[in-house]
Amino acid sequence: MPSFRLALGDLFASLRNWRLWTLLGWLEIRQRYARSKIGPFWLTISMGVLVGALGVVYGSLFGQNVADYLPMVAIGLVTWNLFSSLVNEGSMAYINSSSYIRQVNTPKLIYVLQVAWRNLVIFAHNFVIVLLVLAVFGVKSWLTLPLFIPGLVLFIFNGLWIGMIAGLLSARFRDFPQIIAALLQVAFYVTPILFHGAMLSEKHRWIVTFNPLAYLIDVVRQPLVGIAPPASTWIITGVMALLGWLCALWLTGRYHKRIPYWV
Repeated sequence: MPSFRLALGDLFASLRNWRLWTLLGWLEIRQRYARSKIGPFWLTISMGVLVGALGVVYGSLFGQNVADYLPMVAIGLVTWNLFSSLVNEGSMAYINSSSYIRQVNTPKLIYVLQVAWRNLVIFAHNFVIVLLVLAVFGVKSWLTLPLFIPGLVLFIFNGLWIGMIAGLLSARFRDFPQIIAALLQVAFYVTPILFHGAMLSEKHRWIVTFNPLAYLIDVVRQPLVGIAPPASTWIITGVMALLGWLCALWLTGRYHKRIPYWV
């Protein structure tokens, strides 16, 4: 199909220009923390304070063992921060880069990859918290740790296609970024980040069962807490990535030439 060929061509051209979007993403981080002694680690400090506060308070409220609950919260919050940033900032990818898009003929997905790269660098800084928590409370199972890598890849792939679609819709409909921010705020409270499915009664277990974001969080978190994700988690996240990318590529190819007019 012409739309897929156009989108795939743009994607491959964007990947070939990896120096451009990695440089742009890195420059944004440096500008944001210019003349700061600690730099992006301010995000790590604030995330660490948040993890510690929520872990202790909610662990006490839910009557959880801190040794089990704090790693779960730390991994959940760091992972959720990556996902919400990919989607939130992805929705503004074309809008924030409007001056480049209107003046320079570059592949459009460069600006989505720029957002992804910037947030992966921030995720790497925040992941220090997870490593510290695992070092303090111990690794539950070394056998499941390698599963974290494919889980993170699936997680990023899903975050990317959602960001791609959000960027297109937001370029066309300027109210969409506010809608996405509101939906993500609601999703945070119904996704098992500060709780896990076993803490819910059978009557309310459907909140986790039918929540696709729960599987995205689990495919990253469970290997780190010593649990091998079940086959259903891998299948659901894999199907989400496949169908999501097909949809995102079709939409990108379909409206590729309109992006400069929308922004």
